[in-house]
Amino acid sequence: MTADPLAHRFDGESVGRTLELVGEKWTLLILREAFFGVRRYGELARNLAIPRPTLSARLRTLVDAGLLERVLYATEPDRHDYRLSAAGQELFSTIVTLMRWGDAHLAGPEGPPIVLRHHRCGQAADPRLICGGCGEEITAHNVTPEPGPGFTQPE
Repeated sequence: MTADPLAHRFDGESVGRTLELVGEKWTLLILREAFFGVRRYGELARNLAIPRPTLSARLRTLVDAGLLERVLYATEPDRHDYRLSAAGQELFSTIVTLMRWGDAHLAGPEGPPIVLRHHRCGQAADPRLICGGCGEEITAHNVTPEPGPGFTQPE
C-alpha cells in the first residue's frame, strides 16, 4: 500500500481536522438545526428528512466530539435533548458564513429562504468576518497565512 503523497497537507492542519469532524452534509445540517433551537431527535429527523440510522450516527459523533451535549429530559423510556456545547456554539459563524454564501450565489429569484434578524437593531443581519484587533472586515485579500505555534514542517 502506497502512502498518499498529499496526506501531510491535512494531518494536523486546522481546516483538515475540522472537516474530518463536521465536513459532511448531515452533520452541518444537524448543527444548523441546533443553532435554530431544534433539540429533539424526532424534530431533527422530521425537519431534515434524514434516515434515522444516519441521524443516530451523526449525533453520536457530535456528542463524542463535544459539540453537542445529550441532556436527559424524560425517563421510562429515557429521552434526551441535544444541546450545543460551548465548542459547538463557536461553529455558529461557520454556519452563517455558509448560509450567507448560499444566499448570495444559490438562492432563487425569490431570495433567501431564511434571514437572521438582529435583536439589537431589528434589521436583517448581514454578517461579516471582522478582525478582533481593529474591527476591519477580513477578506482573502487582506490577510496573509503564516506558520503558527503548532506548525510542523511536512517530511
